Amino acid sequence: MKILIFGASGMTGKHLIDAALAHGHEVRAFGRNVFEQLSTERSHLELFKGYLFTDSDIKKALKGVDAVLSAIGGTTDGGNRTRSLGMKKIVAGMEKRGPKRIIGIGGKSILNAEVDEEDGSVTYVYQTPGFPKKYKAVALEHLKAFQHLESSSLDWTFVCPPLILDEKATGKYNTNCNFPAEGRDEINAGDIAEFMMDELKKDDFLKCRVGIAAI
Repeated sequence: MKILIFGASGMTGKHLIDAALAHGHEVRAFGRNVFEQLSTERSHLELFKGYLFTDSDIKKALKGVDAVLSAIGGTTDGGNRTRSLGMKKIVAGMEKRGPKRIIGIGGKSILNAEVDEEDGSVTYVYQTPGFPKKYKAVALEHLKAFQHLESSSLDWTFVCPPLILDEKATGKYNTNCNFPAEGRDEINAGDIAEFMMDELKKDDFLKCRVGIAAI
């Protein structure tokens, strides 16, 4: 499979590259600084210098790929719209030119804390008492990114982790559809990457936000 990775030069993006190559995939790593941040000597890895808000760059990057992984990030102060606008651009490009499969990364804050049994209304984690106010802005960014996926025609999965650690995979984690997973309030980036490789193969969480947590 040929995979396009957005946010490839970030912490989790680098783990995604390692995992995808280890699973025998071809990887196209997208980003404005990929040549400065990533090795140019790895087999089956193509570096693609592009800008997330440039439609023509996304169009070129999507050519010939089978699936998309998104690890795009940004600041947490509310002044950065990379997560939401970036996802909007990616979704628009994919709906015009394919492919249809995308797995993105959001945050635990937009998982369901509870669902009203009578009217089906959802209370998100970020709406619960005690949620830190300083993280509400980034939670809303993740929510907007999720809404772009949810309203699309794509086959999407949105992984919503707690604190991400720059560590290799352990294989010891739990997952849950739309609700937080049981476990610690952290997860290794390597385990996120391995989960995403597994999900590409199995499609167990199509059109689902995925809670994930280290055991």
